[in-house]
Amino acid sequence: MLPRVAHRLAVERLLAVSPVVALLGLRQVGKTTLAREIAASAKESTFFDLEDPEDAARLAVPKLALAPLRGLVVIDEVQRRPDLFELLRVLADRPGEPARFLLLGSAAPEVVRGVSESLAGRVAYHDLGGLDLGEVGAAALDDLWLRGGLPRSFLADDAESYRWRGDFVRAFLERDVPALGVRLAADAIRRFWTMIAHYHGQTWNGAELARALAVSEGTVRHYLDLLVGTFVVRRLEPWHANVGKRMVKSPKVYVTDSGLLHRLLQIPARSELVAHPKVGASFEGFAIDQVLRRLAVRRDEAWFWGVHTGGELDLVVVRGGRRLGFEIKFTDAPRVTPSVRSALAALDLERVDVVHAGSATFPLDDRVRALSLRRIQVDLEPL
Repeated sequence: MLPRVAHRLAVERLLAVSPVVALLGLRQVGKTTLAREIAASAKESTFFDLEDPEDAARLAVPKLALAPLRGLVVIDEVQRRPDLFELLRVLADRPGEPARFLLLGSAAPEVVRGVSESLAGRVAYHDLGGLDLGEVGAAALDDLWLRGGLPRSFLADDAESYRWRGDFVRAFLERDVPALGVRLAADAIRRFWTMIAHYHGQTWNGAELARALAVSEGTVRHYLDLLVGTFVVRRLEPWHANVGKRMVKSPKVYVTDSGLLHRLLQIPARSELVAHPKVGASFEGFAIDQVLRRLAVRRDEAWFWGVHTGGELDLVVVRGGRRLGFEIKFTDAPRVTPSVRSALAALDLERVDVVHAGSATFPLDDRVRALSLRRIQVDLEPL
């Protein structure tokens, strides 16, 4: 396994100031491995895995099991026991804070009943994504793009990675979704997820998807909320600014992990990826993910911009008074497009980076540069 030093340090900093820390991310992204490393360095630690029947039995009477513990207490797959959150609130409020709690979850707080309400003001969150270019190095970009950032997928060869991702998709649909208490047919969610893969990088059109699946628009919105809340789909909301134009108001949707996208689209190898009609959209989603990781951007700081007359910018990052724009192009000869000029004029952007597949970073115009995705760790300064 590759060390994830930055994430470990970030979680340890949160544990130093918060009685409860939630480490959230897609299944198999490395949460358990990271938590065990953190627990191993603590003076005292206790680990519960709620997928282990023995550990689940130890928590049959949770107060008796948890109240006497000291040091670091790790509870893995905590979304399986939402009844624990009220007790954790009580334990977190004890004088002297004899224990700190590290909760590992594969679902966002809005999907797990009770976590937001019970632990409000007591819990800090850290999102753990898949491996990124800063962790694997620019030389591995093609493998990371094809196989995705889930460690077991990335570290395998192409054929084994493709097979593993197929097993992951099946287990996610048949085991993980029902474990959240969601009573939906696995086949229906698979069809919807596959359709999202074909719409990857496009503006959400719930009516069209509802017609294709022969369900209501409310049903497909529910499906989308579920996949966003379990970290397998990214929903990028539109940035609204008073620019005197009819602006796009629907979000764009992406399969979060490029390897899972390619498995849903049945793309097993790079030679097939570069010839596929979705190669540009795939590169766009992958590049957006890498930019967000490099900038350490929260979900509420990332947007896209579009107007109905055709102008669009793939990513707008807003933090404080700073606004950065990013246009993603699967090309080695980037240029300044009318959309880039329109966005610069309309959004008061500090700069637009045209992220491309070539090997060099260089100026294109005033406040516009071509940014090589391979050089993102060198040429893109964190905010």
